[in-house]
Amino acid sequence: MNDSTGEKTPSGGKRKSFFREFLDKLRKRHIIKTLAAFIGGGWLILEFVDRLLVAHYHFPDETIDLAFVTILAALICTILWRWFRGTEKRPGNVKVEVLLVPLIILTALCIDLNIVFDIAGISGKRWLIGIIALCLGIAWIIFKSLQWAAIEPAIISGQAKAEIEISPLAPASPEKSIAVLPSVNISPEEGQDYFCDGMTEEIITDLSHVHDLLVISRSSAMTFKGTKKTIPEIARAVNVRYVLEGSVRKAGNSLRIAAQLIDAETDVHLWADKYAGTLDDVFDIQEKLSRKIVNALRVKLSSEEEGRISARPIEDVHAYECYQLARREVLRGTEEGLSRALQLIETALDIVGKNELLYAALAYVHLESVNLVIAPDEVCLKEVEECTKKIFALNADSPHGHFFKGAIEYKRGNIQEAVRVLKRSFAKEPNNPNTLFYLSGLLGFSGKPSAGLPYATRLREIDPLTPLSQFWWAWVGFLHTGQFDELLNPMQMAYQMDPEAPFLVWGYATALALNLRLEEAYDIIDRLAARSPENTLAKLCVLLRHALQGNKERALQSVTPDFLAAVRWDEHLSWTMADCYALLDQKVDALNWLEHASLNRGFINYPLLAEKDPWLANIRGEPRFQKLMERVKYEWEHFEV
Repeated sequence: MNDSTGEKTPSGGKRKSFFREFLDKLRKRHIIKTLAAFIGGGWLILEFVDRLLVAHYHFPDETIDLAFVTILAALICTILWRWFRGTEKRPGNVKVEVLLVPLIILTALCIDLNIVFDIAGISGKRWLIGIIALCLGIAWIIFKSLQWAAIEPAIISGQAKAEIEISPLAPASPEKSIAVLPSVNISPEEGQDYFCDGMTEEIITDLSHVHDLLVISRSSAMTFKGTKKTIPEIARAVNVRYVLEGSVRKAGNSLRIAAQLIDAETDVHLWADKYAGTLDDVFDIQEKLSRKIVNALRVKLSSEEEGRISARPIEDVHAYECYQLARREVLRGTEEGLSRALQLIETALDIVGKNELLYAALAYVHLESVNLVIAPDEVCLKEVEECTKKIFALNADSPHGHFFKGAIEYKRGNIQEAVRVLKRSFAKEPNNPNTLFYLSGLLGFSGKPSAGLPYATRLREIDPLTPLSQFWWAWVGFLHTGQFDELLNPMQMAYQMDPEAPFLVWGYATALALNLRLEEAYDIIDRLAARSPENTLAKLCVLLRHALQGNKERALQSVTPDFLAAVRWDEHLSWTMADCYALLDQKVDALNWLEHASLNRGFINYPLLAEKDPWLANIRGEPRFQKLMERVKYEWEHFEV
């Protein structure tokens, strides 16, 4: 039965009274506990000052006033901080607590100084203290207002994402850091872009094996293709010290490559060189370039890193071209592209026979078919598994093999083993975006986000211009820790980089809804649903909207067998399903999905599930939920990072 206003909450239940909502907010923000602690602690401090310092040691009576003013100011500051840190909206980026707390401290300090002057018998200074305090207060308000106004996020179109300036990831660029820009294609023949891009990617891959070097990933480097930015501007955008730029001229079997390494801080060329040869010399040229960069940056290579730079992953040039063309097709992210990539890789294997890199490329195509929900997961996973066995048969300690083995374990719900194996891959290739993505995500939803955040941060450092990196960093660092207010801004930034990507719409809509900005969430969900009605994430977003509105009938109509089969393979989507059913008061279904997410998919983030997820509130009192949380807590506590 609804209350007298007839209003409902997003979950469909009756709206609480203003007084009840106010009390709930006080409890949620720990203000009642804070008040009780200060009353008890403050009373003890004042008793100590009065009975011991004043009565026994004959401190001035005004000492009690000093203690009282200080305690009262501390109480007000703490309450204000807890209250406004929990606010749902921050119009104009204004953080009220950051504004008020220093002002209160300044006021208390002003009063305390006047009391001290009275004790010391100094008079006539109150007006001076007041003026100084007033000026400092006004200066603080102006400073913060200007600062907040300056960081108002601008709406950035997906077409302009190459021009995005990401906020600095570090106070200064790491000393040994580099961006390899896309090689400029100056070939007389058409259709050679794939070869030029392949050269860029192979140099990035060579350098990525070096542990002491931070190398910007292919995804972010390629955003500068055709850019008019200067070298210092590019370096600032990705936060690196050095930039490699060059050109490639391929005419028939002839090859000419020019390259120059630039110190972006001074915009000075460290060296420039030209290389000429045939396609058969391409691997020698790549090795010379990589070694020259390493030597210029004074990086000492281990014997293993030496071997990786000098390795010839694909000896035959024609097979190598097939491999490069296949990589371009994979990047399209379509079923047709993956199909063409498979054909090209099979052609390359026919030419050279067994090959570790080609088996890795084949495994990646099948894994992408799983991630993009293009083919049945178990069928593709078996293909990945077969490729992985072939990789290990050629190289028992292959980083490619460790990565795909970890991915298989993850997809089959063996999260602990997946983390263990992926760490081996990371030890071999510390700049591999895929390994960083998987490791950080697994540790995040396993309830160890503090262990996963360094990997997510590393991913963001080497791939700063890709929205997925920004999205994942926020997802691991804020969603998995329950800091929903902190989640909003970085998720908005990721969404603005590519507002048509379904996973970014899902992430940003979730962040908006968790911060009670429901109309904004509904708006971007509706646009996604109109644009991609058959997309799995679009369907999940629509379900979430109906659940938040308490529209049970329309929500349940949107659930189809194909949709359910797709979301069961992902732990985050399964968790969202549990949230939706809990909001709809479908407790049995909510618990079924929660059990699947935690017991079958490894989502054992106990603090998030047991306490912080607001959409699970109405099932937390269920005996089945409490029993499940006992199991989840045990798994969470015994999960090794």
